[in-house]
Amino acid sequence: MKNIGYFSLILIVFFSCKNDKDTSNIENEPVINSVVFEGIDYAIKPGDDFYNHVNKKWFDKAVIADDQVGVGAYRFLNIPQQELLKNILEDVSQKEHSKGSVEQMVGDFYASGMDTISINKLGIKPIKSILERIDAISDLTSMLEFVTTQIKSGDYSMLYLYISPDQENSALNILHFAQTGLGLPDRDYYFSEDASVKRIQEAYKTYLTTLFQLVGDDNAKMQADIVYNIEKQLAQSHKTRIERRVIKENYHKMAVSTLNQKHPNIGWATMLKNLDMEVDSLDVAQPAYYDELNSMLTMIPLEDWKHYLKANSIGSHDNILSKPFQDAAFEYSKTVSGQSVQQPRAKLMVRRVDRQIGFALGQLYVKRYFNEDAKKRALALVNNFQKTLEKRIDKLDWMSDSTKVKAIDKLYAINKKIGYPDVWRVYDVTIDRNSFFENVVALRQDDFQFGRKELNKAPNRDEWGTTPSTVTAYYNPSLNEIVFPAGILQAPYFDLHADDAVNYGGIGMVIGHEFTHAFDDQGAQYDKNGNVTNWWTEADYTKFEAKTQQIVDQYSAFKVLDSVHLKGALTVGENTADNGGIAIAYDAFKMTEQGQDTTKIGGHTPNQRFFLSIANIWRVKMRDEYLRNYVATDPHSPPLWRVNGPLMNFTPFYEAFDVQPGEANYRSEEDRIKIW
Repeated sequence: MKNIGYFSLILIVFFSCKNDKDTSNIENEPVINSVVFEGIDYAIKPGDDFYNHVNKKWFDKAVIADDQVGVGAYRFLNIPQQELLKNILEDVSQKEHSKGSVEQMVGDFYASGMDTISINKLGIKPIKSILERIDAISDLTSMLEFVTTQIKSGDYSMLYLYISPDQENSALNILHFAQTGLGLPDRDYYFSEDASVKRIQEAYKTYLTTLFQLVGDDNAKMQADIVYNIEKQLAQSHKTRIERRVIKENYHKMAVSTLNQKHPNIGWATMLKNLDMEVDSLDVAQPAYYDELNSMLTMIPLEDWKHYLKANSIGSHDNILSKPFQDAAFEYSKTVSGQSVQQPRAKLMVRRVDRQIGFALGQLYVKRYFNEDAKKRALALVNNFQKTLEKRIDKLDWMSDSTKVKAIDKLYAINKKIGYPDVWRVYDVTIDRNSFFENVVALRQDDFQFGRKELNKAPNRDEWGTTPSTVTAYYNPSLNEIVFPAGILQAPYFDLHADDAVNYGGIGMVIGHEFTHAFDDQGAQYDKNGNVTNWWTEADYTKFEAKTQQIVDQYSAFKVLDSVHLKGALTVGENTADNGGIAIAYDAFKMTEQGQDTTKIGGHTPNQRFFLSIANIWRVKMRDEYLRNYVATDPHSPPLWRVNGPLMNFTPFYEAFDVQPGEANYRSEEDRIKIW
C-alpha cells in the first residue's frame, strides 16, 4: 500500500556555521549587520493578523515550484539543504574509494540509484521472486511466515513493530506492536464523504489497479477493490490520531502466552520466533486492531489476502522499481499533495541516501559544512533557555511548590544533543554500485537487525533519532532528551551577525518550544527518567488539564481554506509548545543588553523586532491539497496559527504593537491563556 508520508518536523531551528570567536557570552556578541524585515504590509494591523502583517506581500509573490508542495521556511528549508548534500554525493560518487568506507557506501549507493537506464531495463524482475512467493502461499501459516520474513526486509503489511523503552520501565527496551495495514494517509480517509477526500480515495484505487496491471495480473480493478475493502475493514479498528495521544490508553503490556490464546490465528509465539525475537511479554499499543486482524485472517479468503500482500509488496518497492511504477506512485501522491511535476532523480536520491544511510552521509556533511563553534554556541543558548524556563516554573501561580521541585528536577535532567552523535552508527552492509534495488533492501534489512539487537537491553542514549544532515530538531520524552542536528545550523532562524531580537525571536522561540515539549499534554506524563508516571499533585494536574483544554478549544476555532477547522485536540501538544516557546524566548531576550534597550532598528523597537522575527521564521506558502492533508494528519498547526495563535495570548505582544480592543485577534487579559 502507498501511505504517503510527509516529513513532519517537530520543529526547525537554524544556527550560523561561521564563527571563530569565543561564544561564552552570547548576549554581548557585537552586532555587525541588522536584519531588514522586508515586505511588511502596514495596511494590515498587527492586532488583526500579525502573520500577514509581516508576510502577506511575500506570500502573494511567492511561487511554488511545480515539483514542490510548498515554499519558504519551516520544512521547506530542506530544499536548499538537499543541494549541499547533493554536492557531497556527486563528488564522492565520481571517485573510487576503499570498499566499506563511508565515501564508498554513500557514493556507490547514490550512483546505483542514478542509473535509471539499468533500473528501467529490469522492469518487474527485482520483485518477481516476492510475487512468486505470494502465489505459493497455501495456508494461513505460510502466509504469516511470508509476512514476518518480509518485515525483516523493511516490508511491513498487516503487522507493525518497533523497539523502544518500556514506558513503565524506561531503563529497558521492549517490543511494541501498533496498528497498521492501511494505504491512505489516515483511517478517517476511508469513511469521509468530503469531495476532496473522495478524489483521494479514487486516486488510490486507480493506483492499486495500476500496480496489478504492471505486474501482469488479470482483473486488476477487481483485485484493487478487494485490497481497498480489506484496508477499510482494518481501518474500522484503528484509533484516531487524537485517541492515540492518550499515552496510557495506547500501552498494553501482555504476556505472549496470553496473546497466543487471545489471537490463535496470528500465532504470536510462532511469529516472534520467525522474527528472531525472544520475549515473554510485549506491548500491544492498539489491541483492537489485532483483535480485528485475528478475526479477519480466517473470515477473508486466502486468495484475497494474497492480493492484499501483492499490493503491499509492490507498493513498498514502487519507487525503487522502473519508471512505470514510479509514475503510478506519483499520480496518486499528487492528488494528495497537489504537486504537479515529479522531482528530478537527483533530488529523490539525495533524500533516499539521507534517509537510508544518513549517518554515513552525515559524517561527510559534518566534515565539509559544520563549524564546531556553532555547536558550542548552540549549547550555550540551550543552557541559557533552560535557566529561563526554571525561573518561569518557579513563578507559576497555579502550581504547588512540591510539583515545581519535580518539574525543575526534570528540566535539568534533560540530555542535550547538538550537532552530531558522539558515536557514529556503523552500517553492516555491502553496497554495490550496480545493484540499486538490492542496496535498498540490504539497508532495510540492516535497519531491522540494528533495532533487533537493542531488544531487551538498556536504551542506547548515544543513539540519534534523526540524521545529522536533516533539517529538524526534536524532544524525546522516553529518553528525556532534546536534539538539534548539524543540518539545521543556518539562517534565517539564527544569524551570527544579527541583533539579539532577531535571534531570540527565531531560534529563541524554537528552543523554548522544544523545552516546553517536556511539559506539554504528553510530555508532562513522563518523569525525568522517561517513565510514564504521575509526578504531579492531583490538584496541580487538574489545573494543568484545564489549561491545556483551553488551548484545545482556542485552536479548534481557527480555520484554514475557508471552511476547514484545525483539530485542537490533535495539535494541543505543539500549540502548547509554541505558546511556551515564545514566552521563554521573550524572557531570555529581556535579559540581553538589547532587550533592556529601546533603540529602534529599521523603524522598529527591539521588542517589535523580536515579534517580527517570530512571524518571519514561519513564512511559508503551501498548496491547498497539501495544506488540507496537513490539517487532517499533522500534529502541528499551519504556520499562520503558529504565529497568530500564541501571540493572541501574550501580553508583551499587545504592548509592543499597541493592540487594542476591537482588533480581530484581540483577547481580553483574562482570556489570554498562559501555561508555562
